[in-house]
Amino acid sequence: MIEQDNDRTDEGSPRQRAIEAYEGARDRATDTLGQAPLLALAGGIAAGALIAALLPRTEAETKLVRPTARRVKESARAALGAARDTGTERLNAMGLNREKGEETIRNLLNGLTDAAKASADAAAQSVRKG
Repeated sequence: MIEQDNDRTDEGSPRQRAIEAYEGARDRATDTLGQAPLLALAGGIAAGALIAALLPRTEAETKLVRPTARRVKESARAALGAARDTGTERLNAMGLNREKGEETIRNLLNGLTDAAKASADAAAQSVRKG
């Protein structure tokens, strides 16, 4: 019987290939970090954000985040209100307001109705003459 050595170190052994693959990956990672540290940092931040999004939020995190979330919501509401008020003021200054818009739409619809009636009458008269 031939004895097999489990710790073979020849190049074809699975152990040796795994060691070489690990060393190659480590060398590539080191080269990448050296060449593009900001890219590596961005990748790490993205991976961390993904992991954080997948993990359930703890009660302590909820208590810590709640005040900040409330401030962000209040700031967003204030910004939306300011934008809406400023936009309304500018439109009013140009003479464009809700009443003016409604009147313009009403006039447009009346004009379209009149044009449709006139076209129908013209078509009917053309048929009668023919």
